[in-house]
Amino acid sequence: MKGFKQFLLRGNVLDLAVAVVMGAAFGAVVTALVKDLLTPIIAATVGKPDFSNIAFEVNSSKFLIGDFINALISFVLIGAAVYFFVVLPFNALLARMKRGEAPPDPTTKKCPECLSDVNIAARRCAFCTSDLRAIR
Repeated sequence: MKGFKQFLLRGNVLDLAVAVVMGAAFGAVVTALVKDLLTPIIAATVGKPDFSNIAFEVNSSKFLIGDFINALISFVLIGAAVYFFVVLPFNALLARMKRGEAPPDPTTKKCPECLSDVNIAARRCAFCTSDLRAIR
């Protein structure tokens, strides 16, 4: 039981559990956004809110292409909603936070002979063996 308790109380297991719960809740919010706001806007513009009645039949097999179109439109709208309402603002926030930071020190340099990336502390190029001591 002690090992199981340690497993459950490890940070990454708890983080994963929180992420799954938050992901499910966020999925419900995005689905509601698409279903209750974006789809009615499209229906008002196009004039047809639901494509599920579109179907065709071949040898007594019914192909419900309308359901597929509905699922495809829903997928595209959910993807667009996530991108425009989550990804773009989050990337903008990260860019603002990193704006004042100095760039990290370089860890590699270019070999003047073969233009390979070599470690900054290297004295000879690992690829062409040219002398790198004069380069800084």
